[in-house]
Order: sequence, then C-alpha cells, then structure tokens
Amino acid sequence: MSDDAAVLVIVDGANVVGSVPDGWWRDRHGAAVRLRDALVPYAKDGLPGLHGPVELVLVVEGAARGVASVAGVRVDSAPGSGDDLIAELAAAADPERECVVVTADRGLRQRVEAYGARCVGPRTVRPLPPA
Repeated sequence: MSDDAAVLVIVDGANVVGSVPDGWWRDRHGAAVRLRDALVPYAKDGLPGLHGPVELVLVVEGAARGVASVAGVRVDSAPGSGDDLIAELAAAADPERECVVVTADRGLRQRVEAYGARCVGPRTVRPLPPA
C-alpha cells in the first residue's frame, strides 16, 4: 500500500443501521442520513485501529436511496442490491490501497474478502448507546 493513499472504507448502510434497534425501520431514509452524519468525523480521524484520514463511502439501498453526499462521506445509492454494489466497489479498489468494509453480513464478508478487503463490524462506526 502506498503511504499517501487514504484507506478506502466502505460502509454497508443497511447492515450498520439495522445493528441498533432504535426504530430505524419507521424512517429508513432518515436513519441513513443520521448514519451519514455520524460517519463524518471518521473521515478525518479514522476508525479504531485505523488512522485517518480515510475515504468513506456509505452504500445505501431501497428506501434510503437518494441520501446526498456530504464533505467527508460519499454516499452511493445502489440501483439494486447494496451488497452487489459493495462487492463491485471492493473489486474495483486499487490493490495498492487498503480497503475496509464495515458489515456484519457473513456472505458479503466472504465476497469482499475474496477481493482483498478487510472487514470490521458495525460497532466500529456505530457503538451501542450507553444503557
């Protein structure tokens, strides 16, 4: 990996949003917007164990499509399956650059790891709120 290439971090929006039962199913678009906004600091600061800055891509699907990108977080709306788009992004990633996918989906993990991506779980970017 070249020293000047920021790590590419691809976030499985549906999986991360669904990891916390906070009523997200009542407003999937709003939940995706909240996740996008919560990701912004990670672009500069990095993830636990991964120094920043990083390039963050949030993949959304279904009712969450159409969420706009903001400074620090690019949002890609999947035309079909979010998993398929995430796998395409991992496959297209520069092999000289580290690629990290945030998901707990086992099938998706296997797909992207076949392209050299490393996977971390949703709690990496969405810790549980204090009880």
